[in-house]
Amino acid sequence: MSTVLIIGAGGVGSVVAHKCAQVDTVFSRIILASRTKEKCDAIARDVKKRWGRSVETFALDADNVAETVALIREVTPNLVLNVALPYQDLAIMDACLETQVDYLDTANYEPIDEAKFEYKWQWAYQDRFRDTNIMALLGSGFDPGVTNVFCAWAQKHHFDEIHQLDIIDCNAGDHGQAFATNFNPEINIREITQRGRYWERGEWVETDPLSWSMSYDFPEGIGPKKCYLMYHEELESLVQNIKGIKRARFWMTFSDQYLTHLKVLENVGMTRIDPVEYQGQKIVPIQFLKAVLPEPSSLGPLTKGRTCIGCLMKGVKDGREKTLYVYNICSHEAAYEEVGSQAISYTTGVPAMIGAKMMLEGKWHEKGVWNMEQFDPDHFMDDLNQYGLPWKAVEL
Repeated sequence: MSTVLIIGAGGVGSVVAHKCAQVDTVFSRIILASRTKEKCDAIARDVKKRWGRSVETFALDADNVAETVALIREVTPNLVLNVALPYQDLAIMDACLETQVDYLDTANYEPIDEAKFEYKWQWAYQDRFRDTNIMALLGSGFDPGVTNVFCAWAQKHHFDEIHQLDIIDCNAGDHGQAFATNFNPEINIREITQRGRYWERGEWVETDPLSWSMSYDFPEGIGPKKCYLMYHEELESLVQNIKGIKRARFWMTFSDQYLTHLKVLENVGMTRIDPVEYQGQKIVPIQFLKAVLPEPSSLGPLTKGRTCIGCLMKGVKDGREKTLYVYNICSHEAAYEEVGSQAISYTTGVPAMIGAKMMLEGKWHEKGVWNMEQFDPDHFMDDLNQYGLPWKAVEL
């Protein structure tokens, strides 16, 4: 029986609150905090209506370490579950260190003035977390998160070595909007417009943004979709922790309509992350763009179709070459019916709850800073099946 403090009341924070409410044997007390308390209150009302569980709510500026420390000391959680903005990761980790409370997030820290996936800032906390006798679990979403666990499970049960890894993320859903992002527009666009990067025989190779593509035929009737090579943070830890990796890449699908809008916005400067002068004040174009685009949480009732996210792995077992595809398919409509969110938020929020559950139950608990693939994957894989993200493994 544990208390969890969830920081962040966007689409993912909402899913996390709902999923924690479903597991009252572990999450006996749920606290939700965000800069805008009204968002927390709306989520709490929906959780009460659907599951009969009470969620306590607080206003919190997570950039302010002292304010976060004060809240942690007031509510005394066993775990801080961070689903706020990636810019706030280090401030929240600092608050956890000061209060000696375990930490979990779903996305790596990135500085607000540079769009860059890199774990170095959080890995640098290793000694401090270990010496304080607390744990940080990094990237407990889907990608990163479940994709890391898929690799660890395949390494444990199917391969002696995994030589090639392709993580392939497909959103085959449609929300009917001319241009909208399925999670925070600022974070989403920063992610997509940075340079691509993949691991090849012991070194990183960079590509121009979205300049490499392939077609992949997705299972269960989704069919062929065009996928674009990007860089994603889980590659950085997987190439260190998965035995035998020679090549590791990450791919994501985008519609032509989405990419056309994005290119126009980029060409006219609306995706810039540096401040510009406008009528006597400085504004950041991408933050203004976020303000005029549809709120991702509003897309839940509009989005139809499915996501398919998986790991395509090639390697050897007992001297024989083999290829394994481990994947999950998630319905936007089913996610909305269950928790009021579309599948993008659902596929991130469910693994965040499961990661927290693993830590609170003591199944995953070591002092220091850890990535998902560094723990035994079996209990996590079982919980994916139980809590809404069933997976399949197919030898090709």
